[in-house]
Amino acid sequence: MKTALLQMQSVSDVAANIAQFESLASAVMRDDRPDWLALPEHWNWAGGTTADKVAHADSPDGGPAYAAAQAFARQHGVWVHAGSILTKVAGGDHVHNRTVVFDRTGTEVARYDKIHLFDITAPDGTAYRESATVKPGSKIVTYDCEGFKVGCAICYDLRFPELFQALQAAGCDVIALPASFTLQTGKDHWEVLLRARAIETESYVLAPGQTGFFTDGDGAKRFTYGHSLIADPWGHVVSRASDGVGYVSARLDKALIARVRSQIPVARHKVLGRLPKLAAE
Repeated sequence: MKTALLQMQSVSDVAANIAQFESLASAVMRDDRPDWLALPEHWNWAGGTTADKVAHADSPDGGPAYAAAQAFARQHGVWVHAGSILTKVAGGDHVHNRTVVFDRTGTEVARYDKIHLFDITAPDGTAYRESATVKPGSKIVTYDCEGFKVGCAICYDLRFPELFQALQAAGCDVIALPASFTLQTGKDHWEVLLRARAIETESYVLAPGQTGFFTDGDGAKRFTYGHSLIADPWGHVVSRASDGVGYVSARLDKALIARVRSQIPVARHKVLGRLPKLAAE
């Protein structure tokens, strides 16, 4: 299966973000003709105030971003793992950070709400409080895609290996992680964590990211790391984006997954979680 990742610079303008998606996706379909493509985290809106994010989010039953991704899948006959779309919570003042997936006919086959929310203080003292805007999800989500089982995760989820272990236990051999990693954390942690998750689960990990910067509600620029990449089940980076808006692609090989899992059968060797209790020494 041939896959492609779109690396975007989303801003506080829904129409501009949709236009950017359609332009990039059309280019990769023309050049590489992938079977499956993925967008980065919150590609429909980045920056602004909490109120801005809620006001410009898609409605619970669909909206401009949802419709654009669905229409592209149907028009081009391609699977679209629509990164994450800020989607209003019905009857509330929060949004979901939500992945929606469409098959080649434009039929929705999966939706995943980000579980782990980014409430941290960066090394330079900048505070990020995702929970001020986002209501977390609670369900692990997978879907079947033409012989591959794909697991869903989003950005900060990367730091929680138990989610990836659960996806592996659910039978996933591909894990998609749309992201908007900060520049500060990305330069030190992005690649090493993605490769670790690929090695631990013996799965492909596909991570499309935001690049450049967006402007927050106080007018400050928030820089993102980009460097979208695809890691194979051995932990090799087989495709990586340069700086700036663009895309990368790679083919996924079922035989490689089987070979790696045969050589080092990690799943079969698991002990923790299978014994009723381990005695402490």
